[in-house]
Amino acid sequence: MTALLTVRNLSKAFRVSSDRPGKPKQWLRAVDGVSFDLMPGETLGLVGESGCGKSTTGKLLLRLIEPDRGSVHFEEKSITSASKRDLTAMRRDMQIIFQDPFSSLNPRMRVGEIIGEPLIIHGLARGPEIRQQVIALMQKVGLSAEHYDRYPHEFSGGQRQRIGIARTLAVRPRLVIADEPVSALDLSIQAQIVNLLKDLQQEFGLTYLFISHDLGVVEHVCDRVAVMYLGRIIELADVESLYQHPRHPYTEALLNAVPVPDPNRQRRQQILTGEIPSPIEPPSGCHFHPRCPYAQDLCKTEYPVFTEKSGGHQAACHFSEQVGKFRQPTS
Repeated sequence: MTALLTVRNLSKAFRVSSDRPGKPKQWLRAVDGVSFDLMPGETLGLVGESGCGKSTTGKLLLRLIEPDRGSVHFEEKSITSASKRDLTAMRRDMQIIFQDPFSSLNPRMRVGEIIGEPLIIHGLARGPEIRQQVIALMQKVGLSAEHYDRYPHEFSGGQRQRIGIARTLAVRPRLVIADEPVSALDLSIQAQIVNLLKDLQQEFGLTYLFISHDLGVVEHVCDRVAVMYLGRIIELADVESLYQHPRHPYTEALLNAVPVPDPNRQRRQQILTGEIPSPIEPPSGCHFHPRCPYAQDLCKTEYPVFTEKSGGHQAACHFSEQVGKFRQPTS
């Protein structure tokens, strides 16, 4: 099967001011050589701590931010080298659901105008057709026709996210980048939005890049998971393989931090030492080695190659075969 989205060596650095007078400006490497394939109809989770580069990666894929280097191809068509006109046409097939449902909607526009705007931009409807299609989309996401003339401030967070989802679906995209679409919502509302996204995927044949820091949600939604640390993907595998047999110490630490809803079940604690390194001056060798319980001298000098360990399970770790001892439950 041919990949819907192909990403190779995608990188982005931001220039930041020094906090010391007279010291030159520095570069923050937000995304550093990211590569992956996204297959049609699948959901790929992109996880990691806040600040690891997840959202920046999502925006780079659509060229909402211009990459410094690397390539992104949608069905073998280059996104990174496309002209502005061609990019506008390509974005009909690629849309994004933003993280914050409160700031991603124009407060001066009515809901019907917000959802209908993509139809006008891409010439998909005109006149009375716009209202008809918008109302149909609103009903698809759990809103009613009476909401058409209301403003965003009149809705709850969950309802606003439904408006954002309807706007995304207006142009019938094939790829949707969901940038932490439930992180700003209450738990009960999160479940509703997650189930809605899964239902819409089945109905419209969508492909998702699902960006999140919630490993519980990712396990429920995704087919494969990519783990990011300091701007790089350090592990990529299908959900079952990654959750049951992580091959990178950082992934193991993330999984151990997920609460277990069973008071009688105990796990060995994995305590990471040290502070999270700065993406401005990352450590030499493996960037995770100052916090890694498995680190050896080799890790301090040589960055591990991102390679396949078994059955499509890829990781960047010199000692991946040792990872997992902290995942063993104890009674």
